Amino acid sequence: MFDSIATFCLLIGLELVLGVDNILVISILVGRLAEKKRELARILGLGVALIARLLVLVLVLALAGLQDRWIFNLTPRDLLLLSGGLFLLWKAVTEIHHTVELKEETLVRQSPSALGKVIIQIILMDIVFSIDSVITAVGLTDQVWVIISAVIVSFVAILIVSKPVGNFIIHHPTLKILALSFLITIGVTLFMEGLHKHVPKAYIYLPMGFGLFVELLQMRHQRNINRR
Repeated sequence: MFDSIATFCLLIGLELVLGVDNILVISILVGRLAEKKRELARILGLGVALIARLLVLVLVLALAGLQDRWIFNLTPRDLLLLSGGLFLLWKAVTEIHHTVELKEETLVRQSPSALGKVIIQIILMDIVFSIDSVITAVGLTDQVWVIISAVIVSFVAILIVSKPVGNFIIHHPTLKILALSFLITIGVTLFMEGLHKHVPKAYIYLPMGFGLFVELLQMRHQRNINRR
């Protein structure tokens, strides 16, 4: 029982650490909507994504880690990482262009189909981000109920945190561009891992943390200047 509890806590920590990427993506995607639609998109997107993540868990268990080679010596996991990395690169570069050039903001926010598109994108990216964490979880324990419980608890945490983080990013354009730049790095990393090129996560998270720290210092400096 103690081993199950320890594994459960470890899996929650793993899901939350890997969920940082997910929170950034959700914040950027939801920020493209009108304010009254953001919470609905966040809840629906993550809710369906939770079901999709559990289905991915079942798929991983059924395919024994997604190790069967399909095409060009690539596994289903590799294909998902490649496509997810390319999509993330396209999305991040497009969003940076729209943010810097102030293009299509009003059109996108008022589009009737924008809500559905954002929800679909949240689900797709959550599936991509869940692949590594689910495979790791399966490797740590064979107790499915422990994995499912950890996924649900981490989902609730991400749902709670995503709103304040998203609002903070939306109200600070420079921070939004920084977050999108991080997503480009993550997209490249996903693509490289799909080609079996391992990239240590520390090489991503440490620069992200440092860049965020510098940006927060700059924001503090600007706030002090405005108070004078």
